[in-house]
Amino acid sequence: MDGRTQLLETDRQFLVHPLHHPDDHKTPLFIDYGRGAMLYDVDGRSVIDGLSGLWNVNIGHGRGELADAAATQMRKIGFASAYVGQTNEPSIRLGEFIVRHAYANSSAVYFTTAGAESNESSFKFARYYWKVNDKPDKVKIISRWHAYHGVTMAAMSATGMAIYHKMFGPLVPGFVQVAPPYAYRWQGNEEPGIAAAEAVEKAILAEGPDTVAAVIAEPVMGAGGVIVPPATYFPKLREICDKYDVLMIADEVITGFGRTGRWFALGHWGVEPDLVSFAKGVTSGYLPLGGVIASKRVHDAINSAPADRKFMHAATYSAHPVCCAVGVVNCGIIEKDGLVERAKVEGAKLLANLEELRNLPNVGDVRGIGMMCGVELVTDKSSKAPAIGLGPRVAREAMGRGLLLRIRAGSADPAIGDTICLAPPLMTPSETLEKIPQIIRESLIAATA
Repeated sequence: MDGRTQLLETDRQFLVHPLHHPDDHKTPLFIDYGRGAMLYDVDGRSVIDGLSGLWNVNIGHGRGELADAAATQMRKIGFASAYVGQTNEPSIRLGEFIVRHAYANSSAVYFTTAGAESNESSFKFARYYWKVNDKPDKVKIISRWHAYHGVTMAAMSATGMAIYHKMFGPLVPGFVQVAPPYAYRWQGNEEPGIAAAEAVEKAILAEGPDTVAAVIAEPVMGAGGVIVPPATYFPKLREICDKYDVLMIADEVITGFGRTGRWFALGHWGVEPDLVSFAKGVTSGYLPLGGVIASKRVHDAINSAPADRKFMHAATYSAHPVCCAVGVVNCGIIEKDGLVERAKVEGAKLLANLEELRNLPNVGDVRGIGMMCGVELVTDKSSKAPAIGLGPRVAREAMGRGLLLRIRAGSADPAIGDTICLAPPLMTPSETLEKIPQIIRESLIAATA
């Protein structure tokens, strides 16, 4: 038995993978290393990383500057607690950078280690805010169907995908889900953004405004199929949140740090949230790091609370100095290399090239913003009937042609059939980006032959 085969056997014996079923792990992609937008497996074969790892490797693979930043900080001190009474320079510098590049109302950062933890923390920030303002019954969180916010218990309860609930229920009480804009678009509604925001308003009224703490929404639904909202949606949603005194949480775990062509995505629609959950792109995935950006409103509530109502939320690895040191260098590279603007410009070219796939019989909607695109698969263009099960076949064909894709597996819901999700590294060369639609075209034709 060769070394590769032995390692895979050891993997099957000792590891449980995310979203695990052994049938899905018979012939895994065994990655050895990465460079730029490319991944290389242990057999030396190269593939384009069409999803930046898992929506996170914004600056690309193999950047030695980040390894150097981690090593330098580890030699100084590998871990230092950030609990009250202690701090460290990398977390201070990264917190300042993030606040200065986020929204005008942004004020302070609490660091976590991942996106789900960031959302869990955002829910606690929201509940804390209302309790310290003597409205302790405002505890409910409203989210959307097919949204993804993570799969820890509270985050899973906000995630609007039943497949993640099936084997882990019951859900945490106090979470309410409503239809997002695309559900109204497929119904032929002329103003799907307004209708979807009004669905949130109806939910607030049905639950009672005095019981609702916050609404959480991804600026662009990522794992749900790269669904860009109508321009009217978030401005109306902000208006409704203000009307009923409900906080708005922007889940920017995917969309933050340049992915959509802005540092943070709600700026596309001129909206400022009360809380922002982030992760992924803050270190380009080189080390685990996430966080919550608190608006001045929320930050002031924390700072003005009496001692007996202090903010008793914590985690051992919050503001980890090594992770934050990598984050500082990573964010510096995003800024220095102009990757936010590059995502806007090159992403528009990628989307334009993907639009040419519409002449294929199994391609329905093509959508995207910045370096984040989705190609929806259908069985019939006129009825928009979803092509359930086609996506995995396309992904296999694409892998054979040198492109790693992620498929959002669809359902009977006509708004979300199998969807090819794309989010290549922001630095992906133009010639590599041009290959992606070509490979998808060839793969679709082969998968439906």
